[in-house]
Amino acid sequence: MYEKIDFILEMIENIEKIIKRHKGIVDALNDFEGQMAIFMGLAQIGETLNKFDDYFIEKFDLKEEKLGAYYTRNYIVHDYEGVDLMIVENILRVHLPILKEKLLKAKNEN
Repeated sequence: MYEKIDFILEMIENIEKIIKRHKGIVDALNDFEGQMAIFMGLAQIGETLNKFDDYFIEKFDLKEEKLGAYYTRNYIVHDYEGVDLMIVENILRVHLPILKEKLLKAKNEN
């Protein structure tokens, strides 16, 4: 379990570094390398979070994050050309920090 939490936190940290390197979310998403790296990180988060058991998801109130992350993973992987960058920007600004906070709490409680 710890390995999965650490992996997702590492992916979030990598996305944060990419955004910082590009001096913001919009510039990172407008750069093809930044965009591809962020998409890969989000896909990995969705794939990994989907592997957590229901008990863990319920215990740490991650049901919405699990569904959203997996939907985002499928959206990116299966509709790469049609990904709406405004949706991804919202995920990065709003949902990723919430997921990070919940996973850090889960890691500290286990």
